[in-house]
Amino acid sequence: MKSFQIVLIFLFSQGLMAQFYIKSEPFVHTYSIVARDSLTGDMAVAVQSHWFSVGSVVTYGRAGVGVVATQSLVNPSYGPKGLALMEQGLTPEQALNGLLENDPGAMFRQVAFLNHKGVVATHTGSQCIDEAGHKQGRNFSVQANMMLNNTVWDAMAQAFQTTRGHLSYRVLAALKAAENEKGDIRGKQSAAILIVKGEATGNIWEDVLMDLRVEDHEDPLHELERLIKMHDAYNYMNKGDLAMEEGNSDKAENLYLQAQKLFPDNLEMTYWYAINLLNNKDYSKAFPILKSIFNQDKNWKTLTGRLVKSKLLSIPKERLEEVMAL
Repeated sequence: MKSFQIVLIFLFSQGLMAQFYIKSEPFVHTYSIVARDSLTGDMAVAVQSHWFSVGSVVTYGRAGVGVVATQSLVNPSYGPKGLALMEQGLTPEQALNGLLENDPGAMFRQVAFLNHKGVVATHTGSQCIDEAGHKQGRNFSVQANMMLNNTVWDAMAQAFQTTRGHLSYRVLAALKAAENEKGDIRGKQSAAILIVKGEATGNIWEDVLMDLRVEDHEDPLHELERLIKMHDAYNYMNKGDLAMEEGNSDKAENLYLQAQKLFPDNLEMTYWYAINLLNNKDYSKAFPILKSIFNQDKNWKTLTGRLVKSKLLSIPKERLEEVMAL
């Protein structure tokens, strides 16, 4: 049975066939990447475009299933329907081909599917505005349309393959490479990144590892990079909070310190690091830090007194008085 017949049967069975054809598609001419980390299994989709809120129409993902980028004259249904088909066991190629064969606007679409095994399928329609193209590799696909130059997708592939580190920074490197090749012929406006786990936990709140959007900005990639860095810092903060909840102040101190190193000017990150210095009885180090914070914003001093009641600050009464006198 052909893939499009399989897709039709599935769509009818799930009640998804109605309104498959989109009457008015946004013109999201752009560049994007779908990718998988071969070590962790995590999957990412990231995008940049001269279009408002590009992430709301281009990027889709589901832990344990895959990720989708749908762009050019966007048919947003490729996102949820593509994920549903892959979750049912269709390969990315079967899922994508089935949807394309039932889409009268297929020649205008640019779509990439990647599943949890790292298998990819990509389509660049014949009527996508030049320069348009894509390139696939192991665990990734990059695609672009309406570019100033036809060197964009090769540069993106090269950047992803040669960059080391966390998946977020590898896909960001691919986006930067596109911009270095002059990117979208119209310029730049918004960007987004979505990362999901390779295996679903059953807890939706744990399955999405990163979901960041820059809706409207003069330099969206620079802003996205800042948000990714802040996301990393707050991951340390969240883990530090859990360590405090568990009463492990040594672990919390170290985690808050890691966050502070990423954003040394962030008062809250510095504050919680200092609070755990107090919990660990390192008063000589904590006092000057807290004094500096209190001088900038006295509300942090008020908060400090309240932490004792919540048992997040364990400190002798006389030491607390010293802190409140700073």
